[in-house]
Amino acid sequence: MADTVSRPGAQEWVPSRPTLPRLRSAVDDCRGCELYADATQAVLGDGPDDAPLLVVGEQPGDKEDLAGEPFVGPAGKLLDKALESAGIAPESVFRTNAVKHFRHEGTRGKQRIHKTPGRAHVVACQPWLLAELSVVRPVGVVLLGATAGQAVYGSSFRVGASRGTRMEWPSSLEIAATPEWVVPTVHPSSILRSRQRDADLEAFVADLRVAASLLP
Repeated sequence: MADTVSRPGAQEWVPSRPTLPRLRSAVDDCRGCELYADATQAVLGDGPDDAPLLVVGEQPGDKEDLAGEPFVGPAGKLLDKALESAGIAPESVFRTNAVKHFRHEGTRGKQRIHKTPGRAHVVACQPWLLAELSVVRPVGVVLLGATAGQAVYGSSFRVGASRGTRMEWPSSLEIAATPEWVVPTVHPSSILRSRQRDADLEAFVADLRVAASLLP
């Protein structure tokens, strides 16, 4: 059966002259894809509007959907710990997600179970991410996981092939001020699920140290 879900994309709802307050006021009205219908609210990025580093995750989780803020759950706490270990002050970082609404299916106890956004959701939501980048104008971007990487580099992106390396911002994505570099790595939620958590955390911190070395 053909997919008849309406996904016009977010551009219609993104302010033409974006600022972070304008984006936050507008994002809850977004109907760029169907995920808004089952989410509590849209979750825009948070952090300094002149942050030198912008971090992109996948989507808000259960706790983020309820709080309306990104990275407030266990993965966010692990991210803060890893940033500090890499020599990056967590409060200096702007953090956001490729997709602004929580996609989920079923529950485990009281917690809703995360479901990975599809390619169509990532594409539909991309105008919000590009608007955030245009406002913050970071020196560099860290991409956390496959969904974030594919939001920037397309569906062929693979974390394992590029993690911890400096990459150039793709010329196909035009924004007001192009970041000087991009460093992909894993999403901290994958470390929380790992059976070799200490080793994976160490590798994650090593990737973040690459980003730290590139900051002014």
